[in-house]
Formats: sequence, C-alpha cells, structure tokens
Amino acid sequence: MLNQRGFSLTEVLIAMAISSILLLSTARFLPGLQRAMLMQGQQQRLEEEVWLRVNALGKQLQRAGFCSGLCQGLALTIGRQGSCVIVQWDANSNGRWETTPSSEAEQTGFRLEGGALETQRGATSCEGKGWEKLTEPESLWVTRFSVSKTEHPGFSPELDIELAAATPGRLNEPFQATWRVTGFNL
Repeated sequence: MLNQRGFSLTEVLIAMAISSILLLSTARFLPGLQRAMLMQGQQQRLEEEVWLRVNALGKQLQRAGFCSGLCQGLALTIGRQGSCVIVQWDANSNGRWETTPSSEAEQTGFRLEGGALETQRGATSCEGKGWEKLTEPESLWVTRFSVSKTEHPGFSPELDIELAAATPGRLNEPFQATWRVTGFNL
C-alpha cells in the first residue's frame, strides 16, 4: 500500500492568502509602470520628431546658394531675430533662381508662428499668409526655432539650427536639439 498525503485545508488557505497579498501588491505598481512607459514613449516620439525636423532644415540650409550660373539675390535671409529663414537654391540647374510660378519657385521659407514650425515655397518675406504648418501645435508645441550664421575668414560659414519643442500638457519639459551645418554655397 502506498501512503499518500496531500495538503490540508489550512495549508491551502494560508498559501492562497499569501499569493493574494503578493498579487495585490504587484497590481498596485502596474498603473505606475504603465504611466512611466507611456511618458517614455511620448518623450521618444518628441525627440524623434524634433531631430527629423532639424535634419530636414539642415539639408535645406546646406543647399542655400547653389547655382549653376549667375543667380541674382541673397541666397540666405535670416529674419525675426533668427526665428525665420528664407533660402534660395537652383533646384532645376538652369542658372537662375526661379520666383514664379510659386509651384516652381526656388525659395523656401521656414518660420516659427503660434507654436508651429511653418514653411512656404516661394517665400520672399517672413510675414504674410499662405504658410503651411510642418508641425501641429495640438501634438507638438514648438517653443523655440532659431537659425544663426557664423562667418569664419577663409572658410564657408556655419549655420546653427536650434529647435525646442514639447508635448502639449508637458510644456515645462521641452526637448531641444542643436544642429550645425556648413553653407558651402554661401
């Protein structure tokens, strides 16, 4: 005969009580963990969006001044104390900077307006209407946009781009990126 013995009812109840306490205590931390993961995801999306915009602006600034001939005008105009920039470059390599029609204009403007980074093809001034939003203030509030130019004798100028943005609801925690490009054609 085999002598088998199982758990008593008291042992089972004690084990269930201990496991319930452990489960309740770990479940208490779950909302905090979920919130931390959500905030980390929002921060990562914010940083990716800011770096994407800064790199795209850097490419436009590097192209400024390119011309396959004798282009007339300023290749780079910085206005509004750096929060607006207009670049020109000969995109179709015909030796001049086209200004009309606006669909083929070779000027591109970028400015900060109302918490959004805006662009306009064919821009001749930092003011006016017809600018398109590159960012939506409802999902990304741009707190700072600045372009500055530094001249170095005997070398091409350097252009510094600063872009700071925050997620609405967390405006006291903006993420700032700075990118420096060389204006080889300026």
